[in-house]
Formats: sequence, structure tokens, C-alpha cells
Amino acid sequence: MTALTDSGVEPAEQPQDIKAVVIPDGEHPIREQDIDQEALKVLYRLRDAGYSGYLVGGGVRDLYLGNRPKDFDISTNARPGQLRKLFRNSRTIGRRFRLVQVFFHGNKIIEVSTLRCRSEHDINDPDKVLPSNNTFGTLEEDAFRRDLTINSLFYEIEHKTIIDYVGGVQDLDDGIIRIVGEPERRITRDPVRILRAIRHAARNDFAIEPATWKAIAKHRHKLDLCPPSRIRDELLKDLHGGISRNWAEVALKSGVFSTLFPFYGEMLTGQDGKAVEKELLAMLTVVDRLYRQKVKKGKVVIPDYMLFAILLFPWADKRFDLMKQELKGPGYHRLSKAIRAELDDVFSRRLNLKRMAKDAITTLFVNMPAFAKHQRNNSWPAWLRRKSYFADCSRFYGICLEVGGNEPVDVSLFVETSATSPAPLRARNSPSGTGRRGARRGTNPAFVSDKKGVFGLKKG
Repeated sequence: MTALTDSGVEPAEQPQDIKAVVIPDGEHPIREQDIDQEALKVLYRLRDAGYSGYLVGGGVRDLYLGNRPKDFDISTNARPGQLRKLFRNSRTIGRRFRLVQVFFHGNKIIEVSTLRCRSEHDINDPDKVLPSNNTFGTLEEDAFRRDLTINSLFYEIEHKTIIDYVGGVQDLDDGIIRIVGEPERRITRDPVRILRAIRHAARNDFAIEPATWKAIAKHRHKLDLCPPSRIRDELLKDLHGGISRNWAEVALKSGVFSTLFPFYGEMLTGQDGKAVEKELLAMLTVVDRLYRQKVKKGKVVIPDYMLFAILLFPWADKRFDLMKQELKGPGYHRLSKAIRAELDDVFSRRLNLKRMAKDAITTLFVNMPAFAKHQRNNSWPAWLRRKSYFADCSRFYGICLEVGGNEPVDVSLFVETSATSPAPLRARNSPSGTGRRGARRGTNPAFVSDKKGVFGLKKG
């Protein structure tokens, strides 16, 4: 390893207090053939035009760990206007800080950003707003403005080296999650860093180092100051990522889970707390299994509202004694109204959910007693199968059944065959008629005429 002396920026801009560690080609596991071809095209074009270009952040982290990155983001000393001239197939996005998206065939997008300054890392005034977060900076400043050390690495294409200002490579080798800089200050300035630290600890099975863990536990309630949309978006990344159980375990241990969902607080510490926690983790385990299961065509997608319903179901089941309800006539509407009001009060406003999502979650919950009843009776009447909500409720109930020890829910019910259109949820070998002359013809979307059925349920 050698010290970096030329970062590709003007000498006057080069900080003098901190030097990077450079890991040369052959002493790290990243190989050029592992990098996305379109990302390489962007990097080489920047180089040929006289600019510095670096693969940054999660792309470097994942390649170092031997994983396939989801995104290949690039940083450069070129300004947005210069990038637009260099890449005609691009557009500029962003309000606070302008980014350039470069488009390729197949809807492939490579995002390119100009190196940014350290922002709050060098600001001592605790009450100062961070206008400098929008200014351009050096390689070192860009490294120190990032959240975690393992996300603050640069890979430069010319000499195929990794550039490390913050000890991120050592933390990758040791399996450590560490916030860049002083953890309490960084978390106070942006509490969402708490969620990112927990996510990467869960995703990579890393340990959170003591100072960062202490700051997370101490300042977790500052998450209440964050915009609901940011909390919602970060939470969905965890639920969609195939690591939701690991995430929940770390969030529960740190107290962050009860901060995000205070209505779970008393329940988890009460007499039945262990049972509620066990059910919650079991449901998330099913979600992770579905997302990790390989499918021949398309991809596994669980709608956001269903993921929220899964996260909430142990609470709702206990709060409303859900699975023991016997609903007839007005009772169905009373329960639906009560669930919806409770969701508004304790959850929906917390994450700024849209009305459609709240209605969908309520529909899933209020129909679970009926599904449990018909499961016990091995009878699935035609009127229920014709309901518009039957497909979603049967998928959700299938997850509940798997948690209860029944056969695994069929992953094909959650597969989308294209980016915009979910695969039709049709039954195999099921009759297409409804049994009534002139009635709308359709199929059973979740159950089959086989003896066991998709969820091990017999058709009535």
C-alpha cells in the first residue's frame, strides 16, 4: 500500500492534513471484468476527456465483498455542464445537488456525480444549516461526507487501484460497520444514517462498532425529526432487500424498532412479547425466502402495502384478536373501520402512506378471519373467489399459513414477468365458469383443483 499524492484535483484544492491509502491492482479482489460494461464506458470516456472518474460507494463495497452491485455509481471532478456536453445521451436531475444520468440501451442508467465537499463534517456550529452540502469538493472531502467507511471507497480505472481515506477497506476485512467521523455529530445532523448503518450490518452480517452503536442507541429518537417519506423509503429498502429478518433483529436489539413503531413497544415488552417478536420474525423470514428464491422468468415482487401489512400483522392480530373474529353483516364493516382508524393513528401518518395503501392493508387484515374459517372448513365459496381482493388476500394468507407451519407459499404467485405487469394469478386445472348463467367468467387466482392446492388448501 502506498500513500496517495495525486488525486486528480488541482494542488490548491488538495487537503494537506489527510492522505489516502492506495491499494494497488493485485492486492485487492476487484477486477475490471466484474464492472458493468456501461460503467466502464463512462469511466474511460471521462479519462480520455482529461477528467478523473471513480467508481464509488456501494459498487466498490459489493465488488470487494464478491457480490454483484445493484448500481454502479460514478464520481468525477467534471462539472454537470461538462458532463452533459461529454455525454449527449444524458439528463440532469436533482434539486439540492445536480446529478447526471447517462442512458444506454435496455433502459440502463449510469449515474454520475461531481465530487462534493465535506459539508457538515467540518462545520462546528451545531445549529448551522448545511448549505455547503451543495458545493463541489475534492476526493478527500467527498469521502468524508459519506455515511459509512465501507461506502467511502473509490476505485480508479487508470491504475485499477482502490483509494481509501477513512479505513473502509480494513472495516470490510474485519466485518465492521463504522460511521465516518464522529458518530454522535453525524447522526445528529442526519438521523437517517442510523437506518443505513443497521441496513448494512444486517445485509453483510457485520458488527456495528461500539462508538457507532452507542450513538445509535442514544440518538434513535431523533428519527422522529426526519421527514416521513425518507423513513418510508429507507424502510422499504430493507423490506425489499431479502434481509428483513436480520434488519429487524438489529433494529429490535438497538431499540430503533420501537422508535419507528412505538405501538409495538408495550406489546414487545409485555407478557406475550416473545411470542409477538417470534411471529414478526417468522413472517419476515418468509418474505426473505420469497425474495431470495430463484425464478426462471421475471422477478419476485411483493407490493409495498403487503410488506407493510406483513410488518404490522402480529400487532394487528393481537390488537384486534383478528384470527378469532366471527364476522357477520355489520361486524365486518365495524372491524374494517376500527382497523383503518387505528392504522391512521399509529402507522399511516408516521410513513405518510397514501389512501390506497391504507385501504389495501385494511382489506388484507379484515378478511383474514374469513380465510381462516374457510380453511378450517375446506370450503372456498364462489362468492369469495369472485371478490376483487381474493388474489391479494389469498397470497397474504398463504404467508400466514407458512408461518404457522403449513406448506410454503408458492413463489410464482409473487412473480412479475415485466417491469410493469404482474404475472396473472391463475389456477391450474381450475374450471373457468362461476356456475351461474351469464355471470362473469374467471379463474381462481390462488387455489387449484389439486387435492392439496397451492397453499395445501382443498378446493370446496
